[in-house]
Parts: sequence; structure tokens; C-alpha cells
Amino acid sequence: MKTLEIIGFKRANLDSAALNEIRDSGNVPCVVYGPGIPEQVHFYSPAILFRDLIYTPEVHLVELNVEGTIIKAVLKEAQFHPVSEALLHADFMAYTEDKAIKFEIPVKIEGSSPGIAKGGKLEFKTRKLKVKGIAGNLPDFISVDISNLDLGKSFKVAELKPEGFEILTSPNVSVVTIGIPRALRGKKGE
Repeated sequence: MKTLEIIGFKRANLDSAALNEIRDSGNVPCVVYGPGIPEQVHFYSPAILFRDLIYTPEVHLVELNVEGTIIKAVLKEAQFHPVSEALLHADFMAYTEDKAIKFEIPVKIEGSSPGIAKGGKLEFKTRKLKVKGIAGNLPDFISVDISNLDLGKSFKVAELKPEGFEILTSPNVSVVTIGIPRALRGKKGE
């Protein structure tokens, strides 16, 4: 899995006036917590550094560099402004190499479906799957092969065979379905 570095600077003043000042200067207030960190670390980071972390379908582990202290973490939550959609706050969860973490991994479709060749439509039911595992074992994406999906058929989580990690999403959840367009529904029974 890819690792992205985010450089941060500690902040001592946690009141709302200080937060607004940080945001007005083009930075994002952040916090990191979790194993190996005795207490939460409040810091801020330039908003531009979040572009490759948030505005991409890819998943990244994060190496936080807070004034020289390196913390391995994952982005736990990001808060956005309701109108401008500017990043307002980021929460990171630290992890250690020997303990499993929970994470959401994107789904990548592979193969060509005979159902799509017949005029069916690929319908994503879920674009990310919740997984648990050691950070080094987590993949960049989970491949779903749709080569055997005909019209009206679905690929379920239970059909995946993960190696080195566990999928926490229910096995009964459909990942993708080949939808039958209205024009073909009458012809299916013929």
C-alpha cells in the first residue's frame, strides 16, 4: 500500500479563534491519536498536502512528520465545509506494524461481463470494503472479476478470497450487479 507524507506543526491553542486563524492561512487543523501515542497530538498542516490523500479513489497509509516526530497513521475522518467543501479538520489514527487496523479499501473491477455485452448495465452496490489486517498486508485495492456475470447476476463479498487480511463487510453484500435495462426485461423470458 502506498504511503504519503504529511508535514505538520504542533498547535497549543485549541480555541475556535485559533482554529479559524489556522484555516484562514490555508492550513488544516488535525489531531492524531492511537497506539504508541500517550496523548492526542494536535497539529496543523498545509491544506495542499491533503490533495493526494483525500481527493483520490486510492487509499494511502500516512506518515505524519510533526516537527520531526514521525507517526505512522491512517486518515480516520475528514470534516468538510457544507457549502464550499473546503477541508475543515482531519483526524488520524496511529498504528503499529504488529497490530491489525481497520480500513476501507476500494474495489477495482476486472474482466468483461457477458451480461454487459448483451446490453446490461454495471451497477456498483459498494465501492469500498471494510477490512482488518496488518498495515503491510493491506492491498491498494480489492479486485472483483466480473467475467462470469450475466444479466441480473451479482458478485457478493463471500466470493472474495482475501490473503493476509480479513474482510469485515458482510459476506451477503453485493459488490456489483449486472442490471437488466427496461428494454431487455421483456425479452429475457423469450
